[in-house]
Amino acid sequence: MSFDLQDIPLDSAASAAIAAQGLEYRLLDPGNRAALAAWIQADIRGFHRARPRKTDAAHQLQVLTDRRVLGVYDPKAADRETPVATVSGWPAGLTVPGGRSVDGWAVSSVTVSPTHRRRGIARALMAGSVADASAAGAALAMLTATEATIYGRFGFAPAAQAATITIDRPRVRWIGPAAPGRLELIEPAELRDDAAALVRRAVARTPGEIDRWPGLLDRVLGLIDPERDFARATRVVRYDDEDGQPQGFVTYRITRELDEPGILDFDFLVAATDDAERALWRFLVEQDFVTAVRGRLRSVDEPVAWLLEDPRAITVSDVVDHLWVRVLDPVAALSARVYGATGTLTLEIADPDGHADGTFELEVAGNGRGELRRVDDTPSAGVTASRVAQSTRRSRPSQGIRLGVQELGAIYLGGVRPSVLARAGRLAEVAPGSIALADRMFASERTPHLSIWF
Repeated sequence: MSFDLQDIPLDSAASAAIAAQGLEYRLLDPGNRAALAAWIQADIRGFHRARPRKTDAAHQLQVLTDRRVLGVYDPKAADRETPVATVSGWPAGLTVPGGRSVDGWAVSSVTVSPTHRRRGIARALMAGSVADASAAGAALAMLTATEATIYGRFGFAPAAQAATITIDRPRVRWIGPAAPGRLELIEPAELRDDAAALVRRAVARTPGEIDRWPGLLDRVLGLIDPERDFARATRVVRYDDEDGQPQGFVTYRITRELDEPGILDFDFLVAATDDAERALWRFLVEQDFVTAVRGRLRSVDEPVAWLLEDPRAITVSDVVDHLWVRVLDPVAALSARVYGATGTLTLEIADPDGHADGTFELEVAGNGRGELRRVDDTPSAGVTASRVAQSTRRSRPSQGIRLGVQELGAIYLGGVRPSVLARAGRLAEVAPGSIALADRMFASERTPHLSIWF
């Protein structure tokens, strides 16, 4: 998607809902630095973060110039230039099973001031964001959620999990194969030129990862303000293959008390190959003078448990529904991914907001590529999943499932099996064997995972 984000008109329904509260819905000009600076303050306040340093604020201003930034303003507030609610969005590719990228719309910075809650502002902002995504031609919208009870009502569903992995260092004994390349400890700035290409290759390996935006790597590498304690504590190790070509890196920090062993924390491990992944894990878990190695936003299906003699040295905690997906264009979304089995399956999708509503036929060939065709415009917008489950259809293949747009988002990347949703009463089959076929077709060869917040 390549276009001016400012050209998307404000969603009229969102504007009307906000205006009904005596408030104003505005699209910010990326050239208005004063307005963006005030918006940043409101965004940071909404997530209970400290006021930013000048260098951080300048960095965030630069990032926002590539996004669609909206705010809600109260003309009666003491500070009328700072919004009482915020949201932003931008086009970003989402990796799907098979390694392709589908056009997505990232939604971020959804905040409402504590002084203005319970007035329907968040609902209007989310409805407006979904409308923006649709207007931009995105196949789906996506977000990371701090709370799990907000976004389902807008058609979003958890599609990829993340977890904290903690390893008891004294119990580590490596039994995995040795990687054929070599590791290099380097200064963060030395990696900057290679990092973007490595990240792109790593992102393409895993369903659920999204395109990284300009500026993210500078933050991860501590290059925004190199004199800050965080930046000075950040170390980088790069893995090069047998030919001397960079294939991965990890950033990490070790915190400890004087004369005491420390804890190694990492939250940005990039591996473009399996060798790189194993070599970087080995580097981390074999560190001396540390009691634990801790990685956040890791996959729930990490290979490290099979690389250590004692798998009980590993603790998996804080498993969260990290990536949420909302399908807008089923044809574009489902035709982009590779499937785990051949077959033909009818999908009867109910979407109360109408974006993904209808009956579709998914046909998967021997190469795993799928083609989705609309075969019926019903059910009409507003029909609930329960009513769809009770409805009948004409002239359909013998295999098919009935589901809502939330359930479609949940199974889209292969992170949730259709049979699990069927057991929960969230999905129904039109003929015996349909759910088993759906399980095989929607399976992904790699567990979906998103390793960043956005």
